[in-house]
Amino acid sequence: MKPNPITATVDFERDGVQHGFLRLPYSRDDSAWGSVMIPVTVAKNGDGPTALLTGANHGDEYEGPVALMELAYRIDPKLLSGRVIIVPALNYPAFRAGTRTSPIDRGNMNRSFPGRPDGTVTEKIADYFTRILVPMTDVAVDIHAGGKTLDFLPFACIHHLPDKALENRCLSALAAFSAPYSMKLLEIDSVGMFDNMVEEKGKVFLSTELGGGGSSSAASNAIAKRGLRNVLIHSGIMKGEVEKRPSIMLDMPDGDCFTFSEHDGLFEICADLGADVRKGDILAKIWPADRMGVAPVEYKAKMNGLLTARHFPGLIKTGDCMLVIAVRET
Repeated sequence: MKPNPITATVDFERDGVQHGFLRLPYSRDDSAWGSVMIPVTVAKNGDGPTALLTGANHGDEYEGPVALMELAYRIDPKLLSGRVIIVPALNYPAFRAGTRTSPIDRGNMNRSFPGRPDGTVTEKIADYFTRILVPMTDVAVDIHAGGKTLDFLPFACIHHLPDKALENRCLSALAAFSAPYSMKLLEIDSVGMFDNMVEEKGKVFLSTELGGGGSSSAASNAIAKRGLRNVLIHSGIMKGEVEKRPSIMLDMPDGDCFTFSEHDGLFEICADLGADVRKGDILAKIWPADRMGVAPVEYKAKMNGLLTARHFPGLIKTGDCMLVIAVRET
């Protein structure tokens, strides 16, 4: 296979803290010999496990960049026994544009793995993580939120895995993260996800959904900061005590958890996040945006559970994910 064109300006094997870049050559109209410069920090102290911490897999999700930039600024290698690799903006072009996908190639980073060394800019970044960084890693945490179009209860999440020993290790990391909610997440479309690539390599993987609306809050940023520190301590990489918080365990048993819009129009949410809902409850209405005197279309809960995610903008289109319901684990 062809070598990946990305070069790192940091030495992943050197002790101490280094701040640098993953440099990807990118020839464009305004810079013939230009590069995409993806910020990276590596902190290392002797031998031990490695954690790979990432944010902005989608460029309009901000808790990850906020928490990881602060961690990179404050990390003390004397408190480490191992290595921490910090990439606050995995899809750096999308992060700088404030968009979900890359403005260069429209690449959705979280649908581009394992990537290609001779592919698009997004595929080249994915290939570098697949072949260079993840093999160095013992535990990976990828911080997500809802971006501009969704809003979530703040949860950390893992997947149901065929390898139950690995799933149990992921569950242990999930418990350490101590988000207000902990989820066994059902994906709509898992093809090309960073999550799956890491899990298929036998690594502990943890993700989150910590809010949404295209911004972050003091509360959601604090959850990310505390959770990342907790996972580093839990993994034996950082000295300290895990700061445990109560967490409600949730599961998504089947596709009835999701409701997708079948209409365009004005979106009216009828229950707030965290509400206990019963099958048949009216959770949302869609009003026609172009005429008066017409009844709205009502969308009802397909199951009992907890309203966990909702469409965020005031207007909605056919096909948009409107609502997500999860159930409390007993």
